[in-house]
This record gives sequence, C-alpha cells and structure tokens, in this order.
Amino acid sequence: MEERTFHRSGQHASVIGLGTWQLGADWGDVDDKQAHAVLEAAAESGVSFFDTADVYGDGRSEQTIASFLGGRPDLHVLVATKMGRRVEQIPENYVLSNFRAWNDRSRRYLGVDRIDLVQLHCPPTPVYSRDEVFDALDTLVAEERIAAYGVSVETCAEALAAIARPNVASVQIILNPFRMKPLREVLPAAREAGVGIIARVPLASGLLSDKYTKDTVFPENDHRTFNRHGEAFDQGETFSGVDYATGVQAAAEFAALAPEGYTPAQLALRWILQQPGVTTVIPGARSPEQARANAAAARLPELSDATMEAVRGLYERRIKDQVEHRW
Repeated sequence: MEERTFHRSGQHASVIGLGTWQLGADWGDVDDKQAHAVLEAAAESGVSFFDTADVYGDGRSEQTIASFLGGRPDLHVLVATKMGRRVEQIPENYVLSNFRAWNDRSRRYLGVDRIDLVQLHCPPTPVYSRDEVFDALDTLVAEERIAAYGVSVETCAEALAAIARPNVASVQIILNPFRMKPLREVLPAAREAGVGIIARVPLASGLLSDKYTKDTVFPENDHRTFNRHGEAFDQGETFSGVDYATGVQAAAEFAALAPEGYTPAQLALRWILQQPGVTTVIPGARSPEQARANAAAARLPELSDATMEAVRGLYERRIKDQVEHRW
C-alpha cells in the first residue's frame, strides 16, 4: 500500500490506517479473538498505521495491539496513541508530571520503551495557547519516551493553533464527505508547515457505508446510542454531528454516487485520500472483512472530477448548514 510521510518527524504511514476505538469500547461488544482477527486482516492488507488511545476501553485497545504485535516482531506498524481524556478536562491537568504518568501507563500497556506518536486527545481549547504544554511534550521527546507528538482536535480553529506550533508532527481531525470545513484552511496550512493530517471518523460513524436506516437500533453501549446528542463527549464524534435522520437520507444519495466497483464506504475513503494534504485515513473495522474492504480503497482508481464535485454538491446542499458553524 502507498505510504505518506509525516514530514516534521520523518515517519511514514499507510494511506489507509486502522482506527481502534472499536476494539476497546463504545461500539458494542468485540471479543479478543475478533479484535486480533481485525488487526491481522488490516496488516495483511498493507495497513502500517494503528491509531489508539489510553481511554479506549481504559487501555484495552492498547493492550490488544501490544498482544498482536508482540507475536509479530518483523511486522512494521507505526502505533499512535493519545492521552489526556482520563482526567477532568481542565487546562491545569495538562502538565509534565501528568504527561509522564500517562505516558508510563501507555508504554507499559503497549509493551514499548518509546511510543512512535503520542497525541493530546482533544484537550480543552486553552491548552493550545499554553507554551508550557508544548515544552512538556518536547521534554517527553528529549527523554526518549516518545518519538514524536501531535494533537487530536475537535475544531478547525484548534487545528490551526496546533499547526502553528513548530514541533507538532500531526493533527488528527474529523474529515469526510459530511465534514468538509477542514479543506478550506486546515489542510492548506498543514501542507505548508509539513504537518501530517490524520483523517478520523471518515465514514461518519458508519453513516457513509449506507448500511443503516432510520429504524436501525444500536446497542446501548454503542456511542451511536448514548452520545447521539453529545451526552458523553463532543457530539461531532458521533455521525460527524449530523442529525441521524438527515444523515441516513443523505447517505442514500451519497451511495448513488459510487462508481462501478466501489462500495459507498470505499467512495468515502477514496474521496478523502484525494484531498491534498491528507497523510492517512483511519477507518475502524469490527470484522476482518471490513478491514480488508477499507484497505482495498487505496488500490481503487482515482475518482473523477465529476464525482468529486458531486460529493461536494451533496454536502453543500444537505449537510453544511448543520455542521460548519460548530466545528
């Protein structure tokens, strides 16, 4: 699979990565055997970038990745984790002593001395303006606890603030055919600065796969049930912040735009990959079949200009007014 570069750190990632939130929690039940099968299918398909977080299943996702990679010493995978969401979300908690403690836990759970990439996990907005936060992250690099660091953001304004920091290697942001605002300023700024872009929630929590109807019922322990209106965390993380009924209708229209040989999900992934400045896209997968199908999007022919514009037109017509003013 094609790999792209995080230019500030010199690291490389497959253009299709694997998001592993679903292997830890909040997407219904996934047992260890199934989780390992997903990781195996992704790796066999050329995926060389796994994204996780210390809060996914309270460390279960990190431990699952460690268990999988531990039996495959010759497999090269860039593993990115996140930190900061296991405590009260106030800027005062983003200090070096906490960073070291969180990092110690993640290194232990991942079974490594140095983590490839650590990201602040959607911290409070004032964190981005605090020099001492980024000095502390530089200290973790100097202490060889981490090789590089980035941030995962909720808003475009936060992304631009992070890109302006000289040692931020990556910005993870929601980007998909139902969330296009980052195309205007964030991606151009990242390209200019050499900051990698990790596109998360690429399928709008599954909406863009066109598998759901207005009557679909998700498990109680699935965030698509308990966070539909932002009850547990930022609403934008669930269905990209789009009203579910609107999203289902728009997803049906989106699916009709898929060229022959593409599934709707592959159309979404391929559309993201063709945006200048994107380094890697991190769809989740709950089955080996999903992992393989996601990875296959990297090998499909480029979408035509007409298809790219049709996707944009659908967003402008059905989705933009719901999301652009918030994120």
